[in-house]
Amino acid sequence: MMQQSVPNILSRFADLLGVAITDNRLTIPEKFGTGYCAGFVFNKHMRMLISNYELKEELIVDNPDAHAARRMIFFKFQNIFPKGESSTTHFTDTPSVLIATSRINTDELIFIHSNTATVNIEVDADYLKSLFDLPERSPVLQSLLRNTEPLLFEQLIYPSLQRVADEMLSEQVGKTFELLFLRVKAEELICRLLMELEKRDERHLYPLNNQDIQMIYKVREQMLKHLAKPPAIDQLAVSANMSPTKLKRLFKQVFGDSIFSYYQGHRMKEAVRLLKQENLSVSATGYQLGFTNLSHFSRVFEQHTGMKPKKFSAT
Repeated sequence: MMQQSVPNILSRFADLLGVAITDNRLTIPEKFGTGYCAGFVFNKHMRMLISNYELKEELIVDNPDAHAARRMIFFKFQNIFPKGESSTTHFTDTPSVLIATSRINTDELIFIHSNTATVNIEVDADYLKSLFDLPERSPVLQSLLRNTEPLLFEQLIYPSLQRVADEMLSEQVGKTFELLFLRVKAEELICRLLMELEKRDERHLYPLNNQDIQMIYKVREQMLKHLAKPPAIDQLAVSANMSPTKLKRLFKQVFGDSIFSYYQGHRMKEAVRLLKQENLSVSATGYQLGFTNLSHFSRVFEQHTGMKPKKFSAT
């Protein structure tokens, strides 16, 4: 019974490392690295892999469930594990979830990297559709759960969602109720994510190929590396080898926000960090982020945080 609750890919990983799985958990031997990987098969429709480890070198593990994965919707939670007080933050550290249909090559998203801190949940698309009435007014959910085209979405994790993830990762539950507890928490995470995706207003979704995805993320990285400089769409489009129209359309489809709005949101998150963690003055923060008019900086900051930066830095 216990063996049936362990995903095949975790068993394959354990065999490769030459270690045993105890209570659905594999501890990385010191000669290979540090950390752990835990896996759970809740039922034939749903499984989860919790990975929090660093390997000294990358390993290749074939996914024995690759055929079954073709029916699955894939959720990859990243940057949700607790970080130390002294950890520095970067835009790539922002807690988020990748949501992909099985037509995306999810093997690259799932396994195995030398440094991994993710929670991967796979749910059968038909099973997921059976749990609620799929709203016709939401083309995003319709397209996702049809699972017939390669689609990828990224959703930022808000505090209430992070709390559910924290409960799932840290709450101590006896073996009697562990699988039930984890399944309920995993389903709550997915339910809350689908509620957020339902709010997206795209009327038509475009299939993505791996090159499109790589270029969209390259554009995001370029943009957020230079928060003091507002994005120039034409230049970004050239670097992505796309037309400006295609770039704007696919960026909004993946991230649920326009390029400039997404940029401005991260710009204000960096302002919060500079004010709180770096103890910069309001003027120094504004100038560092490219604002030449501090009144404008104050207005934008208040729009995003609900407080003026001077009052925020004093709290």
